[in-house]
Amino acid sequence: MTSVGIDAVEIWTGNLKLDLPGTFAPQKGEDPEKYTKGLGLNASSFPDSYEDIVTMGANAAYRLMDRKGLEPDDIGRIDVATESAFDNSKPVSTYVAGCLEQVFEGDFHHANKGERKFACIAGTQSLDDAYNWIRADRHRGRSAIVIATDTALYARGDAGEATQGAGAVAMLISEDPNLVELSAEQGFGSADETDFLKPNQQFPSVDGKRSVQVYLARMREALIDYQREAGEITVGDFQYAPFHTPFPGMVRKAALLAYRHITRDTEIEEELAEEIGRQPREEAFEDEEAFTDAIREYMDGLKGTERYQAWYAETIDPTLTIARDVGNWYTGSVHVARASALKHAAENDRDMVGEQLLVGSYGSGAQAEIHTETVKENWLEEIEALNVDEQLESRYDIDWDDYEEIHDAHNHEMDVDIEPLTTPEGEFAFDGWGRMGERKYRYVE
Repeated sequence: MTSVGIDAVEIWTGNLKLDLPGTFAPQKGEDPEKYTKGLGLNASSFPDSYEDIVTMGANAAYRLMDRKGLEPDDIGRIDVATESAFDNSKPVSTYVAGCLEQVFEGDFHHANKGERKFACIAGTQSLDDAYNWIRADRHRGRSAIVIATDTALYARGDAGEATQGAGAVAMLISEDPNLVELSAEQGFGSADETDFLKPNQQFPSVDGKRSVQVYLARMREALIDYQREAGEITVGDFQYAPFHTPFPGMVRKAALLAYRHITRDTEIEEELAEEIGRQPREEAFEDEEAFTDAIREYMDGLKGTERYQAWYAETIDPTLTIARDVGNWYTGSVHVARASALKHAAENDRDMVGEQLLVGSYGSGAQAEIHTETVKENWLEEIEALNVDEQLESRYDIDWDDYEEIHDAHNHEMDVDIEPLTTPEGEFAFDGWGRMGERKYRYVE
């Protein structure tokens, strides 16, 4: 069977930073720990006035191709996943290709291009599309570029405002990859849900409580479905578990649910039983409410055990490091989590060759996917090539007035023209409007 997976990855974050405990919390009259401890966020990344989903995606893809020594003829498809698109016909991938053709010899005229939409899971679906394209041997020896790019903005005053973020992840999908090999096995959990919508509008309509419930339910279904295909898994089978991360606080809930499910009917459950009892079984209760109450009590106990806390600190927490400083990137979030996990492994001299990641993707509406990834021999070289720390450090720290202006500048319903807060250099930038209302871009040396 052909080995297919992610050969390389690049991250491009918005050039602006909003300090949540230092700038956002005081303006909202909130305790800073509501954001740092509750949501698990320290800062959000924002696009400057010359940045958008095209520039961020193109910048990540350019850095990826340049670092890997690739030319347009090496790429057979460009897939963009986003839920921040601004055109219902022309895909973002064509804009990105046009940007890249400014800096490379040749063109992408013979590369397939598309745009994927299914809320935040679209990035993983695009990854699946590229995987299937190569496995079907339709790629002619070429690779695919998958870009997840979003400006995850909420209306001012919305409950989700503190989780905002902007950035892009570009991934090179190839045979015999250097970074991770994707499993053929997948598990899905999907249902017609109304938890997060954008019905012809820029800012989402969100039922926050419902969204958390749906996220957890679909993730559990996907895990069960994955085990039907791949067989039972244990907590020792994978080194990290990157999950979709709208904010780290939600991953804490998903991780607890996953741990309970995976340890059910295992020695770990029996060993924990001495401390918190065995997991409740539905057949032992007369009604669903009593069973639900028992599960909730068990989960509260499980969360406090040293065994669970040690597993969380080693397997889950390292996947959240970057997210804490950039916020939600919608389609890119789970791919940021993967990079964060492998970056942690590199910084702590962990030998990851042959180790597995359990990857949990989710998109509102709603669908979850579980698959595993096997870390490849050259993973360390690829991860050490990331410059995400430098990008985060170099962001411009905006004050509240800056935030209000930049938010208005990116509001499609407002006509606000502001001076950029930073100066583009070695990157693509928005360059005005064309005759049909299309966006124009240029590369700034």
